[in-house]
Amino acid sequence: MLTLADRLDRYIARNVLGAIIIVQFVLLGLDITIAYIGELSKVQEGYSALDVLFYLLMRTPWRFYQYAPVAVLIGALIGLGSMASSNELTVMRAAGRSLARIVWGVMKPVLVVVVVVLLVAEFVSPRTEQFAEAWRLEQRQGENAQPASRSGWQFEGDSVYRFGAIRADDVVLDLTRYRFDERRLVEATHASRVHWEEGAWRLENITTTRIYDDYTESDTQESAFWETHITPTQLERLLRDIESQAPSELWAYANYLQAQGLTADRPLLYFWQKMLMPLTMGSLVLIAASFVFGPLRTVAAGTRVFYGVITGLTFKYIQDLLAPASTIFGFSPVWAVLVPTLVCVFVGVYFLRRNG
Repeated sequence: MLTLADRLDRYIARNVLGAIIIVQFVLLGLDITIAYIGELSKVQEGYSALDVLFYLLMRTPWRFYQYAPVAVLIGALIGLGSMASSNELTVMRAAGRSLARIVWGVMKPVLVVVVVVLLVAEFVSPRTEQFAEAWRLEQRQGENAQPASRSGWQFEGDSVYRFGAIRADDVVLDLTRYRFDERRLVEATHASRVHWEEGAWRLENITTTRIYDDYTESDTQESAFWETHITPTQLERLLRDIESQAPSELWAYANYLQAQGLTADRPLLYFWQKMLMPLTMGSLVLIAASFVFGPLRTVAAGTRVFYGVITGLTFKYIQDLLAPASTIFGFSPVWAVLVPTLVCVFVGVYFLRRNG
């Protein structure tokens, strides 16, 4: 039989989780609507307005992940605020319910949201993002179109590579290799296409220019094998949009870059953003609770939501500013995620203890 404490926890969880779900749907709806209006300018033969909508719906898991922290903050504000407005929180506290137990009751549904968000980030959104881009390219360029990732650079041994793009069928377009002797450029090789065949890369339409002290010489080849440790999976991680990659992919990519003697700040930054999502959401719940029980407890619900939105945006902007700062000033990317989170925890705990 459920005790009164269990029933109160379930009641709080139901109110907060319901508010979070509603806020998430509202945010997704607004974002998809705005994106749909902007994407309509790209409508053409074979890519109709209905196709635009389908493309945006396929990207919904990624948008769900992006808006989850803000939805948790505003949802917790609305859920707790509605109970505060009807004096339910006052009755709970008068019945001996501590402030810490009420906040813990809010944390329980947030843990469910955290698990769902992490599963989406690892298994769902990276796949749907790839599929959505491939489907849109096929609609706009025909059934035989092959989606290609963006260009990029890679260092290996004494060479620096520039990749034009890598297609979904593991064909690299426009590969250039610059080979150095210490810091002196001694050779430049260009291949129009590179195929992955039976565990090795084959270059096609190759032009090689050798650079000497007082002259250069060039020769061409139809095809040749490319000796490298770079696999299609590693190359795809290099060229694919890093924000949409799964945490496990980001960790593997960061290890690969570090093994090559390169900096891995960007993949580590996004890795820690995703892995520290539980702590981030927990800190935002503390902020929401401090608004309801703290200095904003007597203001209207709409005002609390407004301040919640401002706080959520401020939190996001601070993280966005600290991300490049970690690269410029050389501190660990994990601090770019932890600093605003710890500030939220400190502020939330301070106001809760002062009013608890």
